[in-house]
Amino acid sequence: MVSKKSRADVRKKKHMRMRNRFSGTAQRPRLAVFRSNNHMYAQIIDDTVGNTLAAASTVEKEVRAELKYTDNVEAAAYLGKVIAKRALDKGITEVVFDRGGFLYHGKIKALAEAAREAGLVF
Repeated sequence: MVSKKSRADVRKKKHMRMRNRFSGTAQRPRLAVFRSNNHMYAQIIDDTVGNTLAAASTVEKEVRAELKYTDNVEAAAYLGKVIAKRALDKGITEVVFDRGGFLYHGKIKALAEAAREAGLVF
């Protein structure tokens, strides 16, 4: 009998393969994205010292107040604008995009494109 790996295990393995190829630095930190069934999270991380420089998620009260739903493409696009604004306020303009093992499609793509439009370079 063939046993199929869970989708979450496949995603985690993909993410670790991607993380071996790149990491965030002080000059170009990593924009890490995670999505669950209900929410999305974005962090800008400097991996050399292990600090989170900026973060945003749909769980936050001020972000959630602007959204009707927290789990759709529109919410992802809004979160992209929020994380880009917070990064630009801290003087971060260039990042490395870490899609977290998720496919670059739908919500992940919407977040990335909104962050680019708001001024982040990657």
